[in-house]
Amino acid sequence: MPPQTKLIFDVHLDLSYNAIDFNRDQRWTQERIRRRELGMTDYIFRTRNTVCFPEMRRGNVGLCVATQLARYVDYFGRMPGWASPEQAWAMTQAQLAWYREMESCGELVQIRDCAQFDAHLKLWLEPAAGATAKRPIGYILSLEGADSIVSFKHLEKSYADGLRALGPVHYGPGVHGMGTDAEGPLTPRGRELLKEMERLGIILDATHLCDESFWDALKHFSGPVWASHSNCRALANWNRQFADEQIKALIGRGAVIGMAFDAIMMVHGWTHLRSKPADFNLKLEKICEHIDHICQIAGNAKHVGIGSDLDGGYGTEQTPLDLDSIADLAKLDGLLAARGFTPADIDGIFHGNFVNFLRKVWK
Repeated sequence: MPPQTKLIFDVHLDLSYNAIDFNRDQRWTQERIRRRELGMTDYIFRTRNTVCFPEMRRGNVGLCVATQLARYVDYFGRMPGWASPEQAWAMTQAQLAWYREMESCGELVQIRDCAQFDAHLKLWLEPAAGATAKRPIGYILSLEGADSIVSFKHLEKSYADGLRALGPVHYGPGVHGMGTDAEGPLTPRGRELLKEMERLGIILDATHLCDESFWDALKHFSGPVWASHSNCRALANWNRQFADEQIKALIGRGAVIGMAFDAIMMVHGWTHLRSKPADFNLKLEKICEHIDHICQIAGNAKHVGIGSDLDGGYGTEQTPLDLDSIADLAKLDGLLAARGFTPADIDGIFHGNFVNFLRKVWK
């Protein structure tokens, strides 16, 4: 397959979560991972994975924001998670150890600052003649849900380990605020967390903040803000997505919003564990509607990118019918061009908008 012309910067991939929690070796081919999972019944998404390093390279996904994820759930909580923040912290450190091993074997390279960022972009945008197909994939470390931050010393250690973006909450109530499907403002500790993030220069990820916590966070945080993987509530009516007023507020803060490819976040009326993509004839074209909606609000194409969330606790049972692999994100090139987006617009959506955002933050 000839190399893709456009680099893709995917700002939300749960790589270590899949490696550690689901025991997927991301170095394997997609087919090999699927064959290994034949007969497994612990999760509905077994044999339906979309992400692995070979498929990322095939799709020219040479740069990503990769997560650590471990939720704390209190004694009476019903959601999956760890019994203490300390246990959650230990899990994030296991995930970090996996990233380090992938660096050691040449699969990944961590990016922490502008110099590393620009060098990696040059590697993927201007590959030397005869360069091998196995260039390292660049990753920027993010934390999805901050329950594992036992103390602000832990946050400082994480920053020293390369953490550059953080979402204070995930699903339900959290230590620092209220997440998806919960209600309420940030906790006092959450507001203190924002102060420490601002001091360190950590990006606030507005994804998963419930409405009240979202507005509370924007009020109490003056640093850089993005939304790694959120779509438009006008097109997928669930509090997990942003209402138009929230999109306007993010644009006003200079944020970029990453489009997610989970079907429940793309259409109205999806019923978890019951609906199927075929019920909606769901195709990649639908995400173009979300992209266009944000562009119409912004008046330009500079505030939207890709944060696929592929393999984020689901597989092809919950993706568009024409997306079998992360490499299929490249199909957006033609789909967006057909809707009148210019080559410069598409480059921005594929990688340029988030690249420009980080250059401003890290300058």
